[in-house]
Amino acid sequence: MNRPAPISVLFLCTHNSARSILAEALLNHLGAGKFVGYSAGSTPRQSGQPNPLALRTLAEAEIPTAGLRSKSWDEFLRPEAPHIDLVITVCGNANEVCPVFPGRPATAHWGYDDPSAGEWPDEIKMVAFRTTLHQIKRRLEAFTSLPAASLEKMALEQSARALAGPRSAP
Repeated sequence: MNRPAPISVLFLCTHNSARSILAEALLNHLGAGKFVGYSAGSTPRQSGQPNPLALRTLAEAEIPTAGLRSKSWDEFLRPEAPHIDLVITVCGNANEVCPVFPGRPATAHWGYDDPSAGEWPDEIKMVAFRTTLHQIKRRLEAFTSLPAASLEKMALEQSARALAGPRSAP
């Protein structure tokens, strides 16, 4: 019996260095082969390196960080890009217009405040990173536990948007 292809989720945030990186790593950790996570941004960090505090937060939670990098969403517009089933924006204020990805994947918005914002010492920012990781984890645990019928193409967008709560209306 053939196992169905995993559901591919692309998490978007402007710099692809904190929230989207946390979400990508978490989904790949929790997905158990049913899901695969990716992340990207409109203006990724020039160094290509995720925020060091994001990597530290993931390491503390014993979530693998190998292969994580800050990258442009343009990579997912190319013909050789992986197929994407669902695009989730994770910025607190998603003010950008996202591109139309091949295959017209379902979309949702799960807004999180930027844990790297402000001129705070790293130890204070780490509290924000841990809180953001916990918030994303709760949502992804609910998402990965959805019944198969909720993950079919037509229901996927509605299911993902419902997990965002009242602020998720398009």
